[in-house]
Amino acid sequence: MIQRKEKIDTLTHKVNTWNPKKIKDIFEFKYIDIASVDRDSKEITDSQSILTSDAPSRARQLIQDGDVLVSTVRPNLNAVAYVTSQDEGATASTGFTVLRADKKNLDPRYLYYWVRTPYFVDDMTRKSTGANYPAVSDSIIKNSKIPLPPIAEQKRIAEILDKADAVRRKRQEAIRLTEELLRSTFLEMFGDPVTNPKGWDVAQIRQLGKVITGNTPPRSDPSNYGDGIEWIKSDNITVPNHFLTEASERLSSQGKKIARIAPKNSVLVTCIAGSKSSIGRAGIADREVAFNQQINAIIPNPNVSYYFLYSQILVAQNLVQQKSTNSMKGMVNKKKFSEILLLNPPFEIQQKFSDIFIRIMSLTKKTNSNLTESENLFNSLLQRAFRGEL
Repeated sequence: MIQRKEKIDTLTHKVNTWNPKKIKDIFEFKYIDIASVDRDSKEITDSQSILTSDAPSRARQLIQDGDVLVSTVRPNLNAVAYVTSQDEGATASTGFTVLRADKKNLDPRYLYYWVRTPYFVDDMTRKSTGANYPAVSDSIIKNSKIPLPPIAEQKRIAEILDKADAVRRKRQEAIRLTEELLRSTFLEMFGDPVTNPKGWDVAQIRQLGKVITGNTPPRSDPSNYGDGIEWIKSDNITVPNHFLTEASERLSSQGKKIARIAPKNSVLVTCIAGSKSSIGRAGIADREVAFNQQINAIIPNPNVSYYFLYSQILVAQNLVQQKSTNSMKGMVNKKKFSEILLLNPPFEIQQKFSDIFIRIMSLTKKTNSNLTESENLFNSLLQRAFRGEL
């Protein structure tokens, strides 16, 4: 059992900051915001290169190899990441608490694994404030305590967890390769939807199906929410999930009457997001769902394969992103979304691709099962490690 606990603040160094807007020379720098962190892999996967003149007010914190980023927003989602040499010198949003370990007393990898534990996440979730936008402050994170064995023991624990995490990552890589097979199959059969090298007929999205924009039943009336139909948000449309993940909120029968409903086999697309990179993410509804205003749903016509339609948006996400407003936050309105041109090959060929899609999904299901096993093992080790049981 690890008896000693210390405040994180006493074990970390202060991080340097800057204000890009006050720099006279205009140049590009690497910016990392909350959307840059993959919540599943706990990695920085989507940094942005922006000009100092266009820097958002939150672009302040200079990060370096070995730092640990902890999102202060929605701590229950645990958007954390370990900074590698690849992102040395980047600028992080003030939406993160940047933890820079004093390496004499605290191993950075040990710290990284600690902020991924249910103990830390639950503690931060309890201490968060704000009903619609729960968050914690820097001071709350830094004043929380971490179990602190001797540095040699910290390194030993981190090495064990590194190995278990490596297995998990290999399984994730296997899934990525399966996803790549799907993309390459689509491109081989149909070519790039952006350039249409094979000369297929094209059609606007509104000609391929009915487009519906979601909404939010008034929260002022709590009876709109309950245990009925799922209410999908943009965080239920995630890569590499081809199908919508389970919603955290549901509507009542009364709320359903007010909501916008997408029937089974609709394709849902994120059209409002915190960053442009999230615009155009798509998912298939494998059940009837309600959904919010950040999302446009396409209900395909009978002569359009929903597998084909979904895969085309997956492969050519930039077709949607091109319609986005020119700002840090992305938005594509219903009219612009409906006018996007997509490939429209004969239905028989779409069906051939759908058959391949189903076979690839069968392979993905098996790979996902293996990933679940490795994740369960990792999570078990993670909890045992900080109980002093490794």
